[in-house]
Amino acid sequence: MAVAMASAANYGVFFTTNTKNKCKFPIFELRNHFWPASSVCSPPNILEKRRSSLLMHHSVGLSSSMMGIIPRATPSVTAVENDDAETVPTPKVIIDQDSDPDATVVEITFGDRLGALMDTMNALRNLGLNVAKANVYLDSSGKHNKFAITKATTGRKVEDPELLEAIRLTIINNLLEYHPESSSQLAMGATFGVEPPKEKVDVDIATHIRVDDDGPSRSLLYMETADRPGLLVDLVKIITDINITVESGEFDTEGLLAKMKFHVSYKSKAISRPLQQVLANSLRYFLRRPTTEEASF
Repeated sequence: MAVAMASAANYGVFFTTNTKNKCKFPIFELRNHFWPASSVCSPPNILEKRRSSLLMHHSVGLSSSMMGIIPRATPSVTAVENDDAETVPTPKVIIDQDSDPDATVVEITFGDRLGALMDTMNALRNLGLNVAKANVYLDSSGKHNKFAITKATTGRKVEDPELLEAIRLTIINNLLEYHPESSSQLAMGATFGVEPPKEKVDVDIATHIRVDDDGPSRSLLYMETADRPGLLVDLVKIITDINITVESGEFDTEGLLAKMKFHVSYKSKAISRPLQQVLANSLRYFLRRPTTEEASF
């Protein structure tokens, strides 16, 4: 990410629903559906033999007072355990520019639900990239799939922010297509998924910005905010527009949030305190602005 970072004006990433995707409509599952008490009829009371002949000719419905004493069906312990087991994990996509000097490292996690990700690898190759599977490991959060990515034309790591954002959106698009249950866990599921997130992230509450010193020649910018398409490109443009250089960093998509860590400098030096404040204010203003613009339509 050694920046001659391109601006967002030439942004060419198009994130659309795949026409081959069979999941064009929301998928509904029927679970634990019980008949309401009002639809239940009591059988003849065989113990009252003297009235059996009368009951054989009359259907007996439950009165409202009797309905109150009928116990409703409740999920069993096994059902509760199954519900917990079916909890959708939080998808994570990490784009790491720090750990390998020669390649962009991408890590994808979605609990233990991901397979070999051959379709995702092929989609990334269609962007003009070399994709090699670097590592797979398991921990308590699930299966982590790591890839080493370089540009096919140069064999070097990806430094263009537009192409980095295209990598991120391609991975998320494949998650939505092949794992539609991830839709409710991703910000982009609201537009491109089968089920939007149940809660919308408040940008003002979710946004956190901090700048720390990282030696005499650079500073470390930490940022967390609500995710949206094109965010990586837009943030780099805001930073470079005030003459701050983005040297490298990491951009994480974690469910509905985007978390990033950028090594930045001003004229090959760490950013001064006044410039840190200018940077933080510029980023906060930009991140809040789209909410106002959307509300004006």
